[in-house]
Amino acid sequence: MPPHGVVPRFRGNGVIEFEPHTYRDPGDGELLLAVGANAICGTDRGEYVNGSPIVPGHEAAGVVVAAGAGTGVEVGTRGAVYLMDYCGECRSCRVGATNQCFAKRADVGQNTDGGYGPFLLTHETNFFPVDDSIPFDLATMLLDVMGTSGHALRRAELVRDGIQSVYVAGAGPIGLGLVVMARIRYGADFPIFVSDVSPWRRKFAESFGVTALDAGDEAALRKLAPDVAFDSSGRGSARQAAISALAKRGALICVGHGEGLNLNVSRDLISPERAVLGSEYFRYDEMPDNHRLLLEHRELIGRVITHTFPPSELPHAFELFLSGQTGKVVIVQEPAT
Repeated sequence: MPPHGVVPRFRGNGVIEFEPHTYRDPGDGELLLAVGANAICGTDRGEYVNGSPIVPGHEAAGVVVAAGAGTGVEVGTRGAVYLMDYCGECRSCRVGATNQCFAKRADVGQNTDGGYGPFLLTHETNFFPVDDSIPFDLATMLLDVMGTSGHALRRAELVRDGIQSVYVAGAGPIGLGLVVMARIRYGADFPIFVSDVSPWRRKFAESFGVTALDAGDEAALRKLAPDVAFDSSGRGSARQAAISALAKRGALICVGHGEGLNLNVSRDLISPERAVLGSEYFRYDEMPDNHRLLLEHRELIGRVITHTFPPSELPHAFELFLSGQTGKVVIVQEPAT
């Protein structure tokens, strides 16, 4: 009998209803996972507000319960699901840039059913096995929190060596990911500055040993002169403030999708020899190193998670998450059988 269960349907305008759903069996090269956890992401706001024809959720972890032909992963293997269903054959994929695939088959949870339901179908190439000691909610940290943030740090290092200070615009989950990954990468005493409009998020960020500032205090931001700035907010005003605050030879890494950036090329780029880079998600081949870091720093990384809820409380979980008074919020369930 095909697997089935109750799934959330995002109707739009913040309405989430639940209804029965039947999943197909995995095809060639595919795995069927029983979902154990899925973390809420800021980009899920789109489905929450506008509705979605599929089951959202793109930060999923679970256990393999069925495998299609041509797969090598054993049933019972725990793991996390990489968002981008990359082709593995295009010019980008051949050099490991799976986040820049020219022929993506799908984006899990964005145009195919994702992790807010009880099951998830994915290609084996998108599945990353995790150590059995890692609980499912913590396994989701391998994705946006660690993966996206760690990739952004590597992007910064392409254009700025000897980084001595970092500024992060936005203390949401990606911003906090940048904080913990920078702390792991550069050391306990490394200067990290964070800004946000939310007093709650500023205070929470300070618990990670950073200096937090009001995002509206542009005079204070200009005094920072960091070597590298990251914008995780997606706000044009935050990007402008960040580029203005940078030290000479500094780099602005734009991580959050959203609004634009206006540049005076001579003043902002040429004279100070600054760089502006984009950073999109992360490469699949970055996951093994992040998995090692998760095992070594699970307490620090786990502190990014402030709330967990069962699927039945998804509406409340979204309301709380969008209030700006949480770190990472994770939907956790006992994997179905």
